[in-house]
Amino acid sequence: MMSSEHLTCGWLQKLLVVVLKICLTFAGPLRPLNGTTCTARGPASYILVFTGHWSPQAFPKQYPLFRPPAQWSKLVAVSHNRNFRLWEEGARASVGVQNFAELGVTVELMKTAKEARRRRTVGAMYRTAGIPNGIGHSSTELLMQPRSSLLSLMVKMIPSPDWFVGVDSLNLCEGSHWKQEVNIDLKPYDAGTDSGFTFSSPNFPSNPPENITKITSQMPNHPANSFYYPRLKELPPLASIKLTRQSRSADRQTLMSNHILPNSISPQRFSVTPLDCEVSLWSSWGLCLGPCSKGGVRHRTRYILLRPANAGDPCPELEEQAECIPHSCLKLQ
Repeated sequence: MMSSEHLTCGWLQKLLVVVLKICLTFAGPLRPLNGTTCTARGPASYILVFTGHWSPQAFPKQYPLFRPPAQWSKLVAVSHNRNFRLWEEGARASVGVQNFAELGVTVELMKTAKEARRRRTVGAMYRTAGIPNGIGHSSTELLMQPRSSLLSLMVKMIPSPDWFVGVDSLNLCEGSHWKQEVNIDLKPYDAGTDSGFTFSSPNFPSNPPENITKITSQMPNHPANSFYYPRLKELPPLASIKLTRQSRSADRQTLMSNHILPNSISPQRFSVTPLDCEVSLWSSWGLCLGPCSKGGVRHRTRYILLRPANAGDPCPELEEQAECIPHSCLKLQ
């Protein structure tokens, strides 16, 4: 005769089997979240080419010519899954993003990525050399894994308060296939940690910090802003990236990285941006010179704030004169 303990164990086993079957029935098949699950059978190798288009023809307003001239920092890229974010438009910048956007320092950014890699939310980290001019190329090779098929990257604009270009969570995998080629034009972003308006603004911390926002031709809506071009609907691309998938042969196991493309490769050409002349307000009228009744004149002046470029509107008259009025006469003793 079976003991009560054996009967109890057998009953519990049958109950667990029934509960498990019910759960599996109602759960249904697993579905990818937000379309980011990659089911490719193996990794993919890509050549990433970053191209700067920051020229005085496309961006003539306050274009940095020296101390320092327009240039790009090193590129920082991270492959990851949907549980990691290097940066995000509309969100607060992390300490690592702030240090990179303001100073070009990558220590905190890389520390965060390494910690995420231990949690298996980041696959790999990449860096390229900086570009000493506003126009130029840098490149590196990426090895993307199915478990970390998203790519995020940042490049700081030098000089700038806290401005950068970048890509947030670009998915290079479509279901079970890797994309063959991706081209993206890059626009500037404000990290929200410094309130400077111009490329060479002094350090002016935002208190409290603001969210990361895209800089447009009319936002921030202030004439002093270096990217304020009210005649344009949108800014020309400041930079671009091109990702091209490479075939990986058995005898080619090492990754190329941080190589600069030949100077013979010219960047994409864009139409020049017209820059209208900007002048100050009129000064107050001066005292009259000459007789007060007839023949006497008074003057006022204004000066040029920004000279026109690329067929922009010319400067108006900088001096104006008018007939004297009695109360402004200069009386001789």
